[in-house]
Amino acid sequence: MKRGTDLNNFKLLTSKEIYKGRVIDLRVDEIQYENGITGYREVATHPGGAAIVAVKDGKIILVTQYRYPLNKIIYELPAGKLDHSEDPVVCAKRELEEETGYISENFIKLGEIVSTPGFCNERLYLFLASGLKQGKKNHGEGEYGMETHYFSLGEIEEKIFNGEIIDAKTICAVYLAKKYLVK
Repeated sequence: MKRGTDLNNFKLLTSKEIYKGRVIDLRVDEIQYENGITGYREVATHPGGAAIVAVKDGKIILVTQYRYPLNKIIYELPAGKLDHSEDPVVCAKRELEEETGYISENFIKLGEIVSTPGFCNERLYLFLASGLKQGKKNHGEGEYGMETHYFSLGEIEEKIFNGEIIDAKTICAVYLAKKYLVK
């Protein structure tokens, strides 16, 4: 469904960008419903990202990373933001090597998710990577102190159920990868 299609019961009156950032841009749209009532929608626009369920010797690789908005270190899959109009698998390959030091040419697209569709257009592309080979870690800004961890599927599921893993993209991607991981 595209913005402005006839499936909407409103029309866009105005759209104003109020912030242009490094990670997200923010805009405020004024809309008018068919019944004449007007409303406002605050929208965070994001280029999207890729997350990777990387499997090495039967274990799934997670990283721990400090997340500023949460003021907390959390477990999550290796992942990163798409560069402008970048192919998601290219992003996945780059982020896998930068964050874990592994490379792979064996990627399976698991699917895609939207993180918070009530106010953000971010789309995350989820991949499974196997046949990992040693590459070179290259942590970027914001990844200081990032550590790599190896867990079985059962250990990850336990961490999800006990609240140690709260990252939505990680939970979704592990669920989608399960059909490939359980023999």
